[in-house]
Amino acid sequence: MKNQRNRHERVTIHDLARAAGVSVSTVSKALNDNGRMAAETRARVKRIAGEIGFRPNALARGLLSNRSFTIGLLTNDTYGRFTLPVMAGISEALVDHGVSVFLCAIEDDPALGKIHVDAMLDKQVDGIIATGKRIDSSLPVDLAGLPVPVVYAFTTGTPDSVMFAADDGQGAQLATSWLKEVERKRLVHITGPQDFAAVRERAAAFLAVAGAEAPVLYGSWSESFGHEAIDRLWRAGRNRPDGIFCGNDQIARGVIDALRERGVRVPQDVSVIGFDNWEIVAGQTRPPLTTIDMNLKELGRQAGLTVLSLGEGKPVEPGLRKLPCRLVVRASCGGPSRK
Repeated sequence: MKNQRNRHERVTIHDLARAAGVSVSTVSKALNDNGRMAAETRARVKRIAGEIGFRPNALARGLLSNRSFTIGLLTNDTYGRFTLPVMAGISEALVDHGVSVFLCAIEDDPALGKIHVDAMLDKQVDGIIATGKRIDSSLPVDLAGLPVPVVYAFTTGTPDSVMFAADDGQGAQLATSWLKEVERKRLVHITGPQDFAAVRERAAAFLAVAGAEAPVLYGSWSESFGHEAIDRLWRAGRNRPDGIFCGNDQIARGVIDALRERGVRVPQDVSVIGFDNWEIVAGQTRPPLTTIDMNLKELGRQAGLTVLSLGEGKPVEPGLRKLPCRLVVRASCGGPSRK
């Protein structure tokens, strides 16, 4: 019975100190890789910790290392389209470091943003990651001069900060080049509002590959605009496209539906590519949608590791870091699968 009870009792730092024949202070220094001691002692403490199943709880680790082992994630993307994959990447990057992430949605309310930032600081977070709905817009709260490191992902940060974004131009180049690779000649780009930096960057990359005379239709991020754009192109009657690159997956879905209504086959007559790889849309489109994946989970992973490094006092070069996109080939475009 005694052995069974012991197996269910938590092993404490005092138990580890007794097992290793050292002081509690030495155990703390060994596990946190600080302080002066023989390398053999440090290795022995860590080895015995593993053998007896010692796992310091969050409060104990915080007291020993002056850290809370929590990161705050602040966003105005209340729909979660961009924030959720970013958060998944952050959590995946930090879980092995024993760091937890908690999310605060601030909508576009500066007062609510300040309340959440103050709450994060009261909880003594080790850092904050700010993320949003577009790279050329900042959150409605001032994050400059905080006593903890701040990293920005998919939103604009302060001039001296670290920011992460998808490489929209590279993604658009991938899409347009693929249309040409599957031998489409008359290319059109149907995209969102021109005041978005991502829209302008993607359009410029499209024109660089498709040619300066290729049409670009600007509108809203909606299926209805996809229908409207096809209506305009088919009413024109001449030089109808055989390859269409859309600014997001919703537009692409509207485009495909509008083509089907006109008896135009996808991809036999017209190939269609979207942008975002929003799987709930891309996978349910008929035919399933070839699209560009912005690698938001990897973007979150990089942001998480960076805020961790900053919190540990490691030098990190500020500036904007663009991560490459990838092409996901499904049935709407043709060509060999590339996932």
